[in-house]
Amino acid sequence: MIVVPVKDGENIERALKKFKRKFEKTGVVKELRSRQQFDKPSVLKRLAMERAIYVQKLKRAEEC
Repeated sequence: MIVVPVKDGENIERALKKFKRKFEKTGVVKELRSRQQFDKPSVLKRLAMERAIYVQKLKRAEEC
């Protein structure tokens, strides 16, 4: 259960924004979407490899 402490006089929209951030960090929606359809392990491995290559390219570009 996600708890967002709200201070007296704090804007409700700011508290809602905090809630949304915490909810997104839990990864519930991402997991739900991934469970809606089955992906073969080979496909998941390939996607993970592509993502790793992409991240490495970004880091190399950042260093230069």
